[in-house]
Amino acid sequence: MTTAKTAPPPIAMLAELTHRCPLSCPYCSNPIEMALQEAELSTETWTRVFQEAADLGVLQLHLSGGEPASRRDLTDLIAAAQKAGLYTNLITSGIGLSEKRLRDLDAAGLDHIQLSLQGTDAAMADEIGGYRGGFDRKMKVADWITKIGFPLTLNAVLHRRNLHQLPDMLKMAETMGARRIEVATVQFHGWALKNRDALMPTLEQAKETTRIVTEARLRLKGRLVIDYVSADYHSKYPKRCMGGWGSTGLNVTPDGQVLPCHAAQTIPHLTFDRVQDRPLADIWYNGSAFNAYRGTDWMAEPCKSCDRKTVDFGGCRCQAMALVGDASATDPVCQKSPHNAALQAQANTHAAHDRASFFYRSAPGKTPAPTE
Repeated sequence: MTTAKTAPPPIAMLAELTHRCPLSCPYCSNPIEMALQEAELSTETWTRVFQEAADLGVLQLHLSGGEPASRRDLTDLIAAAQKAGLYTNLITSGIGLSEKRLRDLDAAGLDHIQLSLQGTDAAMADEIGGYRGGFDRKMKVADWITKIGFPLTLNAVLHRRNLHQLPDMLKMAETMGARRIEVATVQFHGWALKNRDALMPTLEQAKETTRIVTEARLRLKGRLVIDYVSADYHSKYPKRCMGGWGSTGLNVTPDGQVLPCHAAQTIPHLTFDRVQDRPLADIWYNGSAFNAYRGTDWMAEPCKSCDRKTVDFGGCRCQAMALVGDASATDPVCQKSPHNAALQAQANTHAAHDRASFFYRSAPGKTPAPTE
């Protein structure tokens, strides 16, 4: 059993610096109600939080958004994280980065860059991202990253519209000299949940993706690491979300809320502390949200007596909330869930909407509207 007293320190922290972003990806994991710019944490507050994270035991700091390059103080934030002794990974679309700015980030101590990939050509990538010229700009940024010498990971979010481009994405990763590629089948949280009709892969696509990844891992062993997030709705067992709730990592939102995972705000009965009000270590060990689903004591059947309960910890709490209306329920992805059959039928229904339009992510403070 894992409790507040026995919980290990977190290994990683995701710092969502801003919800502002030039792209409008319909699978964005940001919440529908995003933090406004005026509510974002100051440079000084983030600097304090980075030091608190390091003191807590965090080793890896992932700087994300939105688009973190939207923050004018990004170089200062990298320098602050480096001073705190954290390994820094910038998660970016590339938009907002120039060669000079990348060199400034390098001088400030940035360790690694993760570049998002919406498609392997301008037509696909710009349609998905909702930003004309985005692909060409991304390719320039990729060249600068290689020229400067940053270790590079590509992050490719796959869905029904672009899964056929996976072989070319793998070739692109090789050509760019990337050390790693994340082949991430879309997870239905945030804006993606609104776009299931447009994004849901078919069962056949999910199987083909697994085949391609399996073969590529053998072919590219020693040259390219391939991380793979399989299609949730077409799996037999759920993923070990966040390595287990409140066990390995935490998220800090642009306005200072501290979350056990990026979608935790969708669970309405949870209360989240803010870094403005409480030290990070106190939130990690004693925060009610972090202890809500730690360990296994919270589990009901069939999880409670399942031999996989310490393998996948019942799956994703946010997914159970979204699909069943009960965050303590077994993730419906699990074949042992009483809701699994209904989920499979639902997945097939969503995947059949070939002509569904994207409901694009909007900017903070704006009301989204569906495309025609």
